[in-house]
Amino acid sequence: MNYQSSLDFLLQALPMFQRVGASAFKKDLSNTLKLCEHLGNPQTKFKSIHIAGTNGKGSTAHALASVLQEAGYKTGLYTSPHLKSFRERIKINGIEIPESEVINFVEANKLFLLALKPSFFEMTVALSFDYFARMGVDYAVIETGMGGRFDSTNIVHPILSIITNIGFDHEQFLGNSIDKIAFEKAGIIKENVPVVIGQTQDETIEVFQSKASENKAAITFADQSFQTKFNGYATDASGKRRVAYEIVGFPLGLQKVQMDLMGTYQAKNLPGILSALCILNEMGLDINGNQVSEGLANIVKNTGLKGRWQILQDKPLTICDTGHNVDGIQEIVGQLMTLKKAHTLYMVLGMVKDKDHAKVLEKLPKEAIYIFCEADQPRSMPAAALKNLADGFGLHGTVVTEVNAALADAKKRAGAEDLIFIGGSTFVVAEINEL
Repeated sequence: MNYQSSLDFLLQALPMFQRVGASAFKKDLSNTLKLCEHLGNPQTKFKSIHIAGTNGKGSTAHALASVLQEAGYKTGLYTSPHLKSFRERIKINGIEIPESEVINFVEANKLFLLALKPSFFEMTVALSFDYFARMGVDYAVIETGMGGRFDSTNIVHPILSIITNIGFDHEQFLGNSIDKIAFEKAGIIKENVPVVIGQTQDETIEVFQSKASENKAAITFADQSFQTKFNGYATDASGKRRVAYEIVGFPLGLQKVQMDLMGTYQAKNLPGILSALCILNEMGLDINGNQVSEGLANIVKNTGLKGRWQILQDKPLTICDTGHNVDGIQEIVGQLMTLKKAHTLYMVLGMVKDKDHAKVLEKLPKEAIYIFCEADQPRSMPAAALKNLADGFGLHGTVVTEVNAALADAKKRAGAEDLIFIGGSTFVVAEINEL
């Protein structure tokens, strides 16, 4: 087999939630357990940090991996979904898994996989665990997929669990209330394993405290330990842009940090990241303030993270972001409004079919000019249907179906001082040529 045929086996032979939605979702860990048992239970052969949440878990995972790398640890990183390359999902010290490792995994286990019929996500999780174990990582930072309790990653027994925040997303699978969704995410809390809760929310406190108590897990509400404040933007001598934050209460000698993730919504993720680092330090990891500072300032460089408030062009200022649920869109719009000033805002927007479109659309600015598009994959909502729905919310514009053509249309119409945003769906961002 070559790499493409191996990838085709993973992507096409069996269901994948990213493409087909509900039919790929399983409330069962048995396939992952059987597959990892077949591989010699690689998940038991490295120390892991397990992260769940509605928003912020990917950024948190990349931030922690970056700091661990700066501290000299061989660090595995498993995240999903990928944007440009499948290999983005599985990295060690920021380097994507080699094509040869994907080929070897499929070739060595193909008959077992055909018999077991695991999902794409189950196979990918097993591949990542097997790779991390064989490569001898010191620590692996593991991001859940959609949920927590029945997420394929939830067969790890980590040294630390983190839950970033809880919001409405995938309600058809996780529940139609915040406390129900929190219950699913709380499924990653393990016996005697400390857990960090990134954001204190009235609807989730009891859920998390109850699950932590049941498992004798020490629980930390991060935003009650550290206060972070947005402190403007900074540019270094090479022209690299970062966001500056002040910190109150961090014990590793830092009062200010900079992050190269430009979304100011990272201020909500930062307390959880800092709390996690303090707990890891108490566990005996050798992490100092300078390594924290360097790690947070170089997340993109160290890990290759894409699509989080990524600036594609300066004039006109063109930004993409993978935020796609109600809370994520609300944060994006808030930051766009601070940049827009008196200039025109162009919104290149696409969404998937299985979202609560009304809740998202009502958050979007009516004064923007919209260009509706659709990603080239089965879950995408047709651009014309999205335009018709958006019209009912006072969001007016045109349809340019293909993502890059829509972005090109926005750039053609925008002046140098205007602002372009492209997003609404991870799949839209993934198709941007400049990404």
